[in-house]
Amino acid sequence: MSKEKFVLILPSIRSGHNVGAMFRTGDAVGVDKIYLTGYTAVPPHRQIDKVSLGAEKWIPFEYCQQTGRLIKKLKKQGYSVVALEQTKNSVNIFKWKPDFPIALIVGNEVRGIDGRIIKLCDQSVHIPMQGRKESLNVSIAAGVALYHIYSNAK
Repeated sequence: MSKEKFVLILPSIRSGHNVGAMFRTGDAVGVDKIYLTGYTAVPPHRQIDKVSLGAEKWIPFEYCQQTGRLIKKLKKQGYSVVALEQTKNSVNIFKWKPDFPIALIVGNEVRGIDGRIIKLCDQSVHIPMQGRKESLNVSIAAGVALYHIYSNAK
């Protein structure tokens, strides 16, 4: 099994600013590695570098073209793969306890996580919404989820 116990998967994230924000938040909570998949920008990148404030220089990251292959590989290594997505079977993240090692996957800014990818995940969790808008910006949602996982890592 890999020595990492807490990884983040960013599939086809359109905004380099969002990627940079997730590097910065990942650093704050001790993410061991970030996987960038699909068309997600890879450091060095002007927008990522600007927002991450250097976190992209010390958080290990790896680019993988195909998200599905990555998930299958991580599951073979013993990871629990969790989608941060509202689905008919998703669980309120604040009533959920993460199982380590864990790989959290977040969704594209417009489409969320592809249904084929969700089917590969062990489970889905969602952040409960109170307002009219039923979603958060992906980097904000990732921050909420990452801090929840971090607080349960002890």
